[in-house]
Amino acid sequence: LILGHPLPSLFAKENLNRMSEQQLNLYDRLINEPSNDWDIYYWATEAKPTPAEFENDVMAMLREFAKNKKREQRLRQPDLEYLFEPPR
Repeated sequence: LILGHPLPSLFAKENLNRMSEQQLNLYDRLINEPSNDWDIYYWATEAKPTPAEFENDVMAMLREFAKNKKREQRLRQPDLEYLFEPPR
């Protein structure tokens, strides 16, 4: 998980349990391949264009999540217990 900014971890907490295997593979690639973790934040917030190799439905989901339409406070990484919760 990305330690530089809480956005991807918060996104994972809310979405991993309902993602398909293909989406999970895309997310895994997204959080592990870029050399600069902050690039993911910039792509998600549309501060920088997303490279074609990471432009997919998971990035679209992350961009939508980054808009924070529910106006949730997102100041810290989530606790990791969600990784051990049974799927909803």
